[in-house]
Amino acid sequence: MDQYMYVCFWSMFVCQKALPCPKKSRRTCLAFGRGSCADNPMKINRLPRDDKTNGWSAILPARTPHAALQDEVTADWLVLGGGYAGLAAARRLAENCPDQKIVLIEAGQAGENASGRNSGFGIDLPHNVGSSLDELDGSHRFMRLARMALDHLQEVVRTHDIKCDWRRAGKYHTAVSPRGTRNVLQPFSKELEALGEPYEWVEGGALREKLGSDHFTAAVYTPGCVLMNPAALTRGLADSLPENVTYYENSPVTEANFKNGAHLKTAHGSVRAQRMIMAANGFSEQFGFHPRRFLHLVAHASLSRPLTKAERATYGVARPWGLTPVNAFAGITMRYADDHRILIRQGLNYRPSQRVNVAEQAVVKRQHKCLFDQRFPMLPEVEMEHTWSGFVCLSRNGAPAFGQIAPNIWSAVCQNAVGVTKGTFSGILAADMATGLDNPLIADMQSLGQPDLLPPRPFLDMGVRVRFQWELWANRHEA
Repeated sequence: MDQYMYVCFWSMFVCQKALPCPKKSRRTCLAFGRGSCADNPMKINRLPRDDKTNGWSAILPARTPHAALQDEVTADWLVLGGGYAGLAAARRLAENCPDQKIVLIEAGQAGENASGRNSGFGIDLPHNVGSSLDELDGSHRFMRLARMALDHLQEVVRTHDIKCDWRRAGKYHTAVSPRGTRNVLQPFSKELEALGEPYEWVEGGALREKLGSDHFTAAVYTPGCVLMNPAALTRGLADSLPENVTYYENSPVTEANFKNGAHLKTAHGSVRAQRMIMAANGFSEQFGFHPRRFLHLVAHASLSRPLTKAERATYGVARPWGLTPVNAFAGITMRYADDHRILIRQGLNYRPSQRVNVAEQAVVKRQHKCLFDQRFPMLPEVEMEHTWSGFVCLSRNGAPAFGQIAPNIWSAVCQNAVGVTKGTFSGILAADMATGLDNPLIADMQSLGQPDLLPPRPFLDMGVRVRFQWELWANRHEA
């Protein structure tokens, strides 16, 4: 959900590094937990659940979802997962193979999954650049990929007139303390200069005028980030797919068999295809793929009611903005949206069960109201209208799980909290790879590596929870 936290997380999580798989068997190691997974039917026990709390979709008009899978269906291609990766993969497959049938299957509804619950940032720059030539080259590769994804999304938004408040507004990377300014923002600005990227250093009264709050010491503003309502964008992408894509919503898969292609069953139907793109992000583990590669977090967000005309006059900021903190654990991500609501994204929990605890949302709502009041004391009557949670899938080394993982099966999962851009370019490039299209950006994608092995549980659980507490304490100056 918060689209940059993986940079902070694995830089602070220290544990013994796993030995790599032998080169000749690495694909099998990454794909399946047991050698028989590809050949035998698997029961899927952990299904996604929608708690109907997503604020981004709650403020949108009602939408009629596509029909659920009810019959026995056969297709040329199957895409599993209707987030940014799956939607991009299905669209690209349809473009590459206009005479073939593509089926896209989603457990829930468009806009209600993790893709619709994030903070609505289309990130075009890496947050952690580094100064070596290799690091700078890696940053250029990421920027090529991210900007291709944003250009693709912008074209779809404009072509199909998707109403999602798409705005290339840039973003502010902000520090609360002089320490955060010195240790993060100043090196970041130098790295941007090395990349030849434009930026603006903003501090003091100038920053107060931009954000309407004197809580922040300084910020680095970069112009390329896109802001949007992510639920509206996801809905629009789903409802504008090409004619040779059949999209099934509310169709959680309960059984899977990957012998001779892919055969997936739901409660009321099934679909069979010779080739499949896996785009179910962290839930791909349930299908036997990528064992012990993913770390599951849940992030919390609140959206205020719209500011009244009088409150907007008191607030004094006219233009929408988005900001990310220099530390994703202690700091908060914020948005001032087009409809004059303010978003607060703060709070992370380790959640290997991939289950939302509804009882904790009342506590989160109070915490977010307190954070809001600290930053905007001139708006004491503004309440948090919606509070929700969303899942984030991270890898130990920040790498995606991309590429061919079994005969006729390709993967586009693990977006490491940068779902809008990483999900989109991984889906596009997985489709190009699967259809044999010669796209030079595939090499850029492959250069990002593959997820490293995680320590076994319960050692992983203990290490993550201890380091969470340490990170919060060590960076309390950025709260």
